Amino acid sequence: MQRLRLRFSRGSELKYISHLDLIRLWERALRRAGVPLAYSEGFSPHPRISLAAPLALGITSEAELMDVFLKRWTSPHSFIAAVSQQLPAGIELFEVLAIAPGGASLQSQVRYAEYRVEVETESDREQVESCLRSLLSAKHVPWQHTRDTGVRSYDLRPLIDDLWLIDWQSPRCCLGMRLRCDNTGSGRPEQVAIALGFPQRPLSIHRTKLILAGTGPARQVQPHARPA
Repeated sequence: MQRLRLRFSRGSELKYISHLDLIRLWERALRRAGVPLAYSEGFSPHPRISLAAPLALGITSEAELMDVFLKRWTSPHSFIAAVSQQLPAGIELFEVLAIAPGGASLQSQVRYAEYRVEVETESDREQVESCLRSLLSAKHVPWQHTRDTGVRSYDLRPLIDDLWLIDWQSPRCCLGMRLRCDNTGSGRPEQVAIALGFPQRPLSIHRTKLILAGTGPARQVQPHARPA
């Protein structure tokens, strides 16, 4: 049994397909590439592949992680060469690493996600940075989110780890966000943008990084400085 960890991008061509459709897309590509997939046991076996954190519709990414289990050893180089030819426009396979087959699931290891969020604004740079500092200094940010099952009330602040200004070019600015993404809750960039005072839906949301447990605690920085 071999466990490979893939890092890939999801471009604008595929930003509106569902999580289930993305899994099916990968299954087809892996089968066509002749990858020796390992299957689950039970009445309805399925390929053992899993994404780290499902991406919401309309969001692009350069940092998607996925684990694929194989029934026999395959070199990461050969895997990339074979699978890349079967992927559609909108997905680029950047890296494949062999990791220990046992251990915690990929989903359980995710702690934070970082985003680049572009919004429209009439505020100048100083005003935007002031909004970022104000939200970071807040102890609580009461929030309500309407779902099909009703209205859910919660505190948005614990889901926000860090905020910073990437670029400001009136009438637009680009924000960096590091948001919690684990089994206790996941921050949503569009909600954080509203909390910052940007009422319109972001022009674009792009996930730039997934941070896993054991890679070091998130580090607070000044909101105008891009974290390393």
